[in-house]
Amino acid sequence: MPETNEVRATGRRKEASASVWIKPGTGRFTVNGRDLEDYFQREADLILIKKPLKLVEKLGEIDVKASVKGGGLSGQAGAIRHGLARALVELDPDLRPVIKKAGLLTRDPRAKERKKYGQPGARKRFQYSKR
Repeated sequence: MPETNEVRATGRRKEASASVWIKPGTGRFTVNGRDLEDYFQREADLILIKKPLKLVEKLGEIDVKASVKGGGLSGQAGAIRHGLARALVELDPDLRPVIKKAGLLTRDPRAKERKKYGQPGARKRFQYSKR
């Protein structure tokens, strides 16, 4: 089996989980078999995803293939960014200090708060009636 420079990493955010494969190439970006701009229409999501590549100045040099499931589009974008940052560090360990300083290797722990019993939501209370 020939040795390739393809690297795989996993990223997570909220309920979304993404597997990201990167290899040196021409800058192609596919998500679940579709083009990046076709899958994510919001400009904010596109900027969020491309941040690790822009940070290490490899935007047009690396092909990215991502498989993402669960959550909504915003959570999926965060999961891809997390996976991409981890994959870049695995591809070139010298990039770790730069990516770590930008906070891209830290998994965002924020998630939806659970609903509590005896009330309609996580924080919402039933209406109080004095009389």
